[in-house]
Amino acid sequence: MSDSVQGQPRRAHVPVSGQGCPSDPKSDPKVAMLRRIVLSATLLAALAPAIVSTAPASASAPAHGAVERAPGEVCFWTQAGQHGTGWCYRPPGYAEVPASHHDKTASFRSDVNRNLYAIDWVRDTCYYRLIRPYDFSDNWSWGSRIDGVSDRTEGCQSA
Repeated sequence: MSDSVQGQPRRAHVPVSGQGCPSDPKSDPKVAMLRRIVLSATLLAALAPAIVSTAPASASAPAHGAVERAPGEVCFWTQAGQHGTGWCYRPPGYAEVPASHHDKTASFRSDVNRNLYAIDWVRDTCYYRLIRPYDFSDNWSWGSRIDGVSDRTEGCQSA
C-alpha cells in the first residue's frame, strides 16, 4: 500500500487545540463538573427518603385535640369556635359520642351533603336536633345534651 493519495504523501493528523479529537476526558473541566452533578443528584435521590422519614411526627400530624376534617363528616369540638378536643362522625348509622364530648360539645361543623341528627337520650325517650347539610355553630347550646349522632332520627322526637 502506498503512503500517498493520488501522488501526495500521507500526513499525520494532529488536531488543533479545541478542534478535532477531544482532550483526555479525565482532565476536561466540563466532564468533571458533569460527573459532580450526576454524583450529587444520585446521592440526593438515595438519601431523600431517609431525610423525609426523620422529620418529627408533629410536623405532619394535627395539633393535640385537632381533627382533620374530611368531606362527608361532621365534626364536634369541646370548646367554642371549633377548638378543644375534636371528634368526627361519618355516616351511615348511629354512633355514640366519646366521653370527652358526652353532654360537653361546644361547637360543630358539618361537611355532609345530607341531614344528620344529634341525639339526646333521656330516661324512657329521646330527642333529636337536626343538623342540616354544611351546617355549623361556633357556640352550640344543644351540645350540652348530645349523646350520639345518626343519619336517622332513631325514633326520637324533635327537640
